[in-house]
Amino acid sequence: MESAAVQQQPSPTTLPSLSEVATSKLVCYFTNWSQYRDGPARFLPDNVDPTLCTHLIFAFAIISYGNELIASDWNDDALYRSFNALKTRNTKLKTLLSVKGQDRDSADKFSQMMSSSDTRQQFIQSAITLLRHYGFDGLDLAWQGPATQGSPPEDKRRFTLLCKELEDAFEDESRAGGLQKLMLTAAVSANRNTVYISYDVPQITQYLDFLSIMTFGFHGSEERLTNHHSPLYSGEHQTGESRYYNVNSAMLYWQERGAPPEKLLLGFPTFGHSFLLTSADRGLGAPTSGFAAAGPYTQQMGVWSHYEICYFLQGASVEWIDQQKVPFAVKGHGWVGFDNQTSYHHKVQYLLANKLGGAVVWSLDLDDFSGEFCSQGRSPLIRYLKSQLENGKTHQRAVTNHNNQRACSDHADCYKSDQHCIYLQQDLQHHHHQQQLQHHPPRGDLHNTHANTSSPM
Repeated sequence: MESAAVQQQPSPTTLPSLSEVATSKLVCYFTNWSQYRDGPARFLPDNVDPTLCTHLIFAFAIISYGNELIASDWNDDALYRSFNALKTRNTKLKTLLSVKGQDRDSADKFSQMMSSSDTRQQFIQSAITLLRHYGFDGLDLAWQGPATQGSPPEDKRRFTLLCKELEDAFEDESRAGGLQKLMLTAAVSANRNTVYISYDVPQITQYLDFLSIMTFGFHGSEERLTNHHSPLYSGEHQTGESRYYNVNSAMLYWQERGAPPEKLLLGFPTFGHSFLLTSADRGLGAPTSGFAAAGPYTQQMGVWSHYEICYFLQGASVEWIDQQKVPFAVKGHGWVGFDNQTSYHHKVQYLLANKLGGAVVWSLDLDDFSGEFCSQGRSPLIRYLKSQLENGKTHQRAVTNHNNQRACSDHADCYKSDQHCIYLQQDLQHHHHQQQLQHHPPRGDLHNTHANTSSPM
């Protein structure tokens, strides 16, 4: 029997080094179907703030029956061009194109494409051509279940081969043309059993620049119970396998399987999961009839955007799940688990303390990108996430240099750094408190056999 992961925790008196924090990525997904939403919810590349994220990923391209990478929508040619034109407004921005493998049809095409060396090479060469033609900086593989759900067991090995052959081809193409090497990334499952079955983790992490761990959708409507879809930790109400449906368990398991933490991105959802209550019970584990009705703009059962949740919160009762560091809200028979700035703060502290590579957001269009719904400004969740990651850099700079800094006032525990007051003592106390909470983190059973993965991807 495999032993549970042993997580290396930073010393209670030591913060992550500046070099580690400073390289944190903020990767954000753009969805080409959000252009079809009504009115103020319609989202196009022109709605993207190019300074918000370090990397933008366009979702999704598809694999053709001829094993080539192709556009998925009628106007993707125009969208690709306007998407990559964002780099003229931020020269440090990187853009990637994600190839879809979420549903049965796209997974079947992935499997067919990987079935031989020749078919893989067809895909690889077509990918290089398309990426270079439109000015993308890399390719993102968004198949979260090789060797599962009808995919043959051989696809685990073939997925590793695909990653290696893509990496080799990108390297050769870069050298031959004197071009910046294309990036290779993957959006991968947070389901422990899927990770075990689908990925040769030590091998694929050699070839991938980073891995986006989709740490949301841990609970679905089939459970007929209320649960948060993206909790940081397990809760005392959870038993059996459900104890492992949380961010901490997923990130630990990827590292247990051999992934270096600096290549792992922690998933931050800008959506919530909503349910219909069937009793007077309103807390966690309350019986439900399934997902609530679709939101008026996103039109997906049980998946509400942040801006749709803002409407629901008016007059709702909001509760904080302290063990799991996430909120939920109840109004009438409606129940929604969601993320807010407080839960984002806890997840960023976890990310920094565990020296992870950064954050990945699903998705830009589900935040209140226009600022018209929540009265919190444009993209309030992602903008707060960006500020927290940047504060991590500034915080470490203040810790490193505070002996040489001048106090902002005689009575404030803060220091002057880059024209900003850094409330050092308060931040240090909070950081140490978080490390104490994580000293003995909940650890998952390596033999988990199922996890719900409902998400808007």
